[in-house]
Amino acid sequence: MNILIIEDEEPAAARLKKMLLDIDPAISILDVIVSIKSAVAWFKKNPMPDLVLMDIHLADGNSFDIFNEVQVACPVIFITAFDKYALKSFEVDGIDYLLKPVKKEELVRALDKFKKWFSNKGSAEIDYQKLAAMITRNEKDLKKRIMIRYGDVIKTVEIEDVAYFFTEDKVNFLRTKTGITYPIDFNLDEMEHMLDRKKFFRINRQFIINFESIVKMVSFSKSRVKITLQPPSNIETIVSTERSGNFKHWLTGDVQKDGE
Repeated sequence: MNILIIEDEEPAAARLKKMLLDIDPAISILDVIVSIKSAVAWFKKNPMPDLVLMDIHLADGNSFDIFNEVQVACPVIFITAFDKYALKSFEVDGIDYLLKPVKKEELVRALDKFKKWFSNKGSAEIDYQKLAAMITRNEKDLKKRIMIRYGDVIKTVEIEDVAYFFTEDKVNFLRTKTGITYPIDFNLDEMEHMLDRKKFFRINRQFIINFESIVKMVSFSKSRVKITLQPPSNIETIVSTERSGNFKHWLTGDVQKDGE
């Protein structure tokens, strides 16, 4: 079985590869693609794989944009951080979904579903554009505020008032533009997909920042960028190497281009 992985998080992609080969050593991983642009180029130059594992949200945009550029004539297993509203959209022959973080037993189930489907159908005739429209329509309902609980107190914070989200000692927080810090129930993977990508960017595994919170940027080692935030953070904020290209595009308001 020839499988293509489209996933921009290196640890997640490595974990998928390991799980696939543990499940079936005969599986061939054709490539790991990290962006919409490179995925489109890959499909134009290579024969169709037997199966694609595709993260819905890539650093340069929504992976459904791939289907606007090329015809993907094979089944797809989508990977998503959403666990409720989008799932009805996946009730289509020839596709399946996995929730992050992907569990081995769920990957086994999805592969079994693919094998049964493929043995009956033999080829994919799926309207990915229609599916993309359904998902995108749901995702337009971005969070405008977030509920905070601390002790017996419950309050809401407007997303536009957040300077950045961060993780410290395995606890997730937001810090407002006025410098108040609150714990949040969502992890950064979940939070990332609830925010307007034109305003917020995940610079590394520990930080999602608001464009308006940036005070200063300086070049750092290996093409990385060190950022000074307002309000200040006691944790060093450096754009990771794999995100630096997309970060520079994001700074100009271009969230669709690849970071090359």
